[in-house]
Formats: sequence, C-alpha cells, structure tokens
Amino acid sequence: MAGHSKWKQIKRKKAVTDARRGALFTKLIREITIAAKQGGGDPAGNARLRTAIDAAKAENMPLDNIERAIKKGTGELEGVQYVEVAYEGYGPGGAAIFIEATTDNANRTVAEIRHVFTRHRGNLAAANSVAWMFDRKGQITVDATRADEDATMEAALEAGADDMVRDGDLFLITGPVSQLHAIQEKLKARRIPVQSAEIAMIPKSTVKVDARDAKQLLELIEALEQMDDVAKVSSNFDIDAETMAAVTA
Repeated sequence: MAGHSKWKQIKRKKAVTDARRGALFTKLIREITIAAKQGGGDPAGNARLRTAIDAAKAENMPLDNIERAIKKGTGELEGVQYVEVAYEGYGPGGAAIFIEATTDNANRTVAEIRHVFTRHRGNLAAANSVAWMFDRKGQITVDATRADEDATMEAALEAGADDMVRDGDLFLITGPVSQLHAIQEKLKARRIPVQSAEIAMIPKSTVKVDARDAKQLLELIEALEQMDDVAKVSSNFDIDAETMAAVTA
C-alpha cells in the first residue's frame, strides 16, 4: 500500500489542466448520481453520497451541479442511466488491479479497458480473480507534517477507526465505511488537518514491484484512471521510494 499511496501523492501535485478538471467533474457527478440512486438523496443518511459531495466540494464544483446530479440519481430529473461495473486484472510485476467504473454501455467500457491492459502488458481477468485481495474500507489521509501522531491516533480510534499507519508525510487512517464521517468529524473537531476522505479498496497484502516493471505498471494505472468511465483504480503494488522517484521524475 505504501507504493500506491505515494503514487496518489505524486498525482495530486501534478498541474490540473482545464481538460483534466472537466474529466474529474464528470467522474464526480457520476459518483454522486449513482450514490443518490442507490441510497437516496439525503447525505445525512447516505454515507456514500456524503463522501461524494465532500469530494466534489473539495474540487470547487458548483453547488448547482451537485444538486442536479443528486436529482438525476433520485429520478427527479431525467438523465443518462449509469450502472456500476467492476473489472479485475493483473499488471506488470504481478500487481492485482481492481477497477470500479460507471457506464451507460458496459460492452464499450470492457472493450476499452481490455485494450488498455493489452497495450501496457497487463491482463484483464475474470470476475473475483482479485477482489478477494481487498477490503472495502473508509480511508482518511492526514498531513503528518502538521499533526501530532499520538493525538491523531487517539482521535481516530475514539471515533471508530481500525488502524493508523504513517506513510511518508501522511497518516493513513482506515476504518469501517459506516464510521468514515464520524472519524472525519472527530479529527476536524480536534483541528487535525484532513487531506482526503474516501471509500477505498484496501489491499490485504502487497506485491513488491521492481524497477523493470514499475514504470509500465504506473503507466497502465494512469491510463485506466484517465478513462471517462473509470471511477477508481485500486492496486496492491509496493514500489520502494527510490524506484518511485526514478520512474515518476
């Protein structure tokens, strides 16, 4: 997991162009719509919707866009009907890859994903090939350079977190999805700086990927993440800091 979280940090630091922001808004709107469709339009009683709204607000999405997405999900407004699909596979170095997508055409999406895997020396696998290697958890990241470790851990555990580990300049807090917002609010109440909060697929164990495969693996993951239909990509790779720095330079 260390390698994957480091990769997320690097991506956050990349300049965001207008095109990338537009693509991000599309993904966020789809997530809000799906969350509202499945659990209703009230974020107080729908943890997934609340998380999606928080993510949209963090990216400065206009409130009107958020409200329209919710209404499309609840059926108050007409819109494209999206379904959730999951795809699984292996990348260079044997890393497991779990892809969550929202699409209005599953046949198109699977064909595009298969093409990306093939182009980057990966293999699209059958359902349940890698899903068992992950747990669905709430995950919160805290800037470790601006927070006291003991105070952060105490607040997180009090709110129902399962674990907290340090990974570089981040504290990674994990817990049940049902406790995600309780943990987030407890941290905020203690003035502990929360960087992000999400529902994530957390690998149960990691696979060490060497320099020979690392670059192509990261290129595969980035190509998947750039697809309009792909909402989230999770992997169990571990790339050491020196190799990560070299391949992302």
